[in-house]
Amino acid sequence: MRAEPSAAAGSRHVTTAIPLTGIFPVAPTPFKANGDLDLPGKRRVMDCMVDQGVDGICVLANYSEQFAVTDAERDQLVEASIDQVGGRVPVIVTCSHYATAIAAERGRKAAASGAAMLMLMPPYHGNGLRADENLMVEHFARIADAAKLPIMVQDAPLSGVALSVPFLVRLAKEVPLVRYFKVEVPQAAAKLRALIAAGGDAIEGPWDGEEAITLMADLDAGATGTMTSALLPDLIKPIVTAHLAGDRKTAAALYAKCLPLINYENRQCGLRAAKTVMMAGGVIDSDHVRHPFEPLHPATKAGLLEIAETLQPLALRWGK
Repeated sequence: MRAEPSAAAGSRHVTTAIPLTGIFPVAPTPFKANGDLDLPGKRRVMDCMVDQGVDGICVLANYSEQFAVTDAERDQLVEASIDQVGGRVPVIVTCSHYATAIAAERGRKAAASGAAMLMLMPPYHGNGLRADENLMVEHFARIADAAKLPIMVQDAPLSGVALSVPFLVRLAKEVPLVRYFKVEVPQAAAKLRALIAAGGDAIEGPWDGEEAITLMADLDAGATGTMTSALLPDLIKPIVTAHLAGDRKTAAALYAKCLPLINYENRQCGLRAAKTVMMAGGVIDSDHVRHPFEPLHPATKAGLLEIAETLQPLALRWGK
């Protein structure tokens, strides 16, 4: 029977002086079949993810379809997400925007709502609007000053902005609240290894991303955290835990079991995978994605659910 959302006890705001490590998946944004925002569904998503045993949750990331929601919807989603989690795990809020003032205001609001960290892509718009390195440092500095929270830099091809290792080290040293780096570029492990070597203590959180498709290589390179989707974090967390504890053999064996589903999500489905599995598992009522995204082809959806059935992630069982 479906677990309905309930008010969570405890403080809304999780803070810690200890570096955040482990698995911090991206929460999908559920929409009703007509495209309207489904806030009760969002609360169920957050409860399901806490039950997945995650170390924290990220909201309004690209896999949350942050580019498909209005500013007013952003505010509702942040409020509902942090309220529902109720301090059980830290919540990271993505505040990316080309305009520094808008990103800073988003960060200020996130901090006031109880976010534990911000995630930001470098400022970009379309194929042609970029900022030089000095302006990027100023962009991050102004947002840090507004929010006064730790910041994770999302280093992903989507922005089209090349972030060199020397620049990332400079950013960490000149803007001390920039402590975490989610690296999702090709040859991510090599970049993580170089970043850790060059940045030393300034690199508090070298993290893996991109649905954990390069997780083992990234952990071998020194990653201490990962930001996956909400599809199977309960199955990925033991991989990270084992590896960080020095048990690479167990981590590799567990990763081999999960890899077919990770690969299918990354190469065939993208952000639609978690929603599809959560709908099948009774977490949400609809796996709707807003246009111009298209629903998964029925054959692709069938292939995804076939692999998921073999692994039985909690998202496929939680609401039944």
